[in-house]
Amino acid sequence: MVDSEAHEKRPPILTSSKQDLSPHIANVGEMKHYLCGCCAAFNNVAITFPIQKVLFRQQLYGIKTRDAVLQLRRDGFRNLYRGILPPLMQKTTTLALMFGLYEDLSCLLRKHVRTPEFATRSVAAVLAGTTEAIFTPLERVQTLLQDHKHHDKFTNTYHAFRALRCHGIREYYRGLVPVLFRNGFSNVLFFGLRGPIKEHLPTATTHSAHLVNDFICGGLLGAMLGILFFPVNVVKTRMQSQIGGEFQSFPKVFQKIWLERDRKLTNLFRGAHLNYHRSLISWGIINATYEFLLKII
Repeated sequence: MVDSEAHEKRPPILTSSKQDLSPHIANVGEMKHYLCGCCAAFNNVAITFPIQKVLFRQQLYGIKTRDAVLQLRRDGFRNLYRGILPPLMQKTTTLALMFGLYEDLSCLLRKHVRTPEFATRSVAAVLAGTTEAIFTPLERVQTLLQDHKHHDKFTNTYHAFRALRCHGIREYYRGLVPVLFRNGFSNVLFFGLRGPIKEHLPTATTHSAHLVNDFICGGLLGAMLGILFFPVNVVKTRMQSQIGGEFQSFPKVFQKIWLERDRKLTNLFRGAHLNYHRSLISWGIINATYEFLLKII
């Protein structure tokens, strides 16, 4: 009788504990895309920041890789990771929004709008990219801190933010148009092609094989998008390296750069080969980390 009574009492206790935990489990499930995107971004920035810095110098000054590396060597190791806080803050936040909002908006649109799957996901990708642009000030400050011409003007991220304040809120969003264009269209292509590319890779039968496939898929997409939007980033970098003064339009800045670089496509794409390799590694790390964490959370 004692055993029977004990047995009868156990189910309510276990059921109660499951009911208590269920809201927390549901919250983790709802936030997992945001969390995985954030962690993937952190991992990527920590590994690829020095490469990004070399690329930045090439985009801004149109110099060769060797000259950009020599500039960094002259700056010293102390300045190698100078400016990492803004991209770390920006990337962890924007990638969390990119993956999280894309999934949430896709589900929301599918429930309320009767359109083809491709159109629904494309709109969700553009809206996620547009939301990411809220954090353009972090990208703006990163540009200033990485430009050696401003090394004597700003000591850290906080100092750079304070220096821009006197120019008004608009100054923080200098270069917003190319950021919006890049974010929206690159998101559409990334999320639209990620699945089809992975389907054409060899079938993965182990966890490590899945990790490799995710790295290859993300890397190929990142490299392709990096080349495609490289001129947009060149213009964005030039626009954001300016403090104060006239807000020039995208076409006007592009024309100025085009003339400065002798109207040669090869000069406009100077640094693109490094950007290709950086994007390949970067988005390979991001996609592999994201998919890995998604499976274990």
